[in-house]
Amino acid sequence: MARINLNSLGELKEQVVHINRVAKVVKGGKRFGFTALVTVGDGNGHVGIGKGKAREVSEAIRKANEDAKKSLKKYSVVDGKIPYMVMGKYGASEVVLRPAATGTGVIAGNVVRSVLEVCGVTDILTKSLGSNNPHNLLKATIDGLAQLRQPADILEERNRGKAGAAPASEAKPQTAGETKPENPAAEPPAAV
Repeated sequence: MARINLNSLGELKEQVVHINRVAKVVKGGKRFGFTALVTVGDGNGHVGIGKGKAREVSEAIRKANEDAKKSLKKYSVVDGKIPYMVMGKYGASEVVLRPAATGTGVIAGNVVRSVLEVCGVTDILTKSLGSNNPHNLLKATIDGLAQLRQPADILEERNRGKAGAAPASEAKPQTAGETKPENPAAEPPAAV
């Protein structure tokens, strides 16, 4: 898949998901560093996640932002909603994403919420199952979003498989009371 042109997206939203302090044991004691987990998106279906490591928090966040911008991808989100329910999995984490009515808002935990908000989802119900490791939850959410396709695309793909089928727009609608004969070649039954 081709890399997304960042100039065409406009302003990107960045959200820090998790910061972790890590330690390296050396001869003189412990050397501390930080890892940062960040989501980046345009609020219109594009989202990416990134991880950065450094000795200082600000440097780790900067590196994570750069990594997230490299991993930006487009997902099926229309009018702030997802078309149908999916379950994303990564490692021991599972995330259930359910469409919700307008005005519901984003019902999700902090990690899942950060991905959905920068992606542009405004109405959704979610449930995270299994491990609550932030890295795995992020990737499980991305996996769930990657499974989504628009209903029009699915219908087009199904119709493409039928070689002789006419497009749905050209099909003649059937009126009420009119029935189709089961075998058009067969003669109607004779009156007795």
